[in-house]
Amino acid sequence: MPLLETNRMRIEIGTTRVCDALDFSLSAGDRCCILGRNGTGKTTLLHTLAGLRLPASGDIKLNGQSLQQLPCKHIARHLGILFQDHSDAFPANVMETVLSGRHPWMGPFEWESEQDLVLARAALQAVDLDDMEQRIVTTLSGGERRRLGIACLLTQEPQIQLLDEPTNHLDIHHQISMLDLLQRQTEGDNKALLFVMHDLNLALRYCNRFLLLFGNGETAQGIASDVLTHTHLERLYQHPLQAVQGPHGTVWLPQ
Repeated sequence: MPLLETNRMRIEIGTTRVCDALDFSLSAGDRCCILGRNGTGKTTLLHTLAGLRLPASGDIKLNGQSLQQLPCKHIARHLGILFQDHSDAFPANVMETVLSGRHPWMGPFEWESEQDLVLARAALQAVDLDDMEQRIVTTLSGGERRRLGIACLLTQEPQIQLLDEPTNHLDIHHQISMLDLLQRQTEGDNKALLFVMHDLNLALRYCNRFLLLFGNGETAQGIASDVLTHTHLERLYQHPLQAVQGPHGTVWLPQ
């Protein structure tokens, strides 16, 4: 059974159709990337799949159950989202922020346990922020704050991770180390990743499935060899591209 699936889902933003009658599924081990030009609705699609907005029609199921009928806490235990940008309303420190990922697993008036602290410290170490536990989040750089967002998601431990441009603000070293880290989440475990990314070549390196949004309600989905063709990509980006063979496979360059 898929972890997450849609049935004839239609999403609209005003008069713009993001997708129409979309049948899509995400299963354990999937690392799927949503690709499309600016303004085609990639973030809107991700938010809809997270239950943050309703589709115009169709249904979304989480582990076989209708997403709209599930309690928020239940959803948050199985599905987590990394937003495109962070807004820190309060001057919390790094440890307090990463522990917020444990809230779906806590009862009313319950405090974080020693095990929660262990998970939080392991997540901070995984994203190379373990020496910043007491730093106020508003003093972090953009890249440090991005890695903290990924640490929060690791601490939450959802089956499905929805990641909106996870490499935002990251240098090349941290782009690769964070994507390596996320990729390992799907190896030998009942987990799946759904990315929104603008770097086509990074997506090719880390993802095993792709969902293309053409901007008029039309979509294409499948493995790279089926959907990442000259015809599809030049239509998708409205720019001529050239395929070059690199050490990790095909690399697409703008002409």
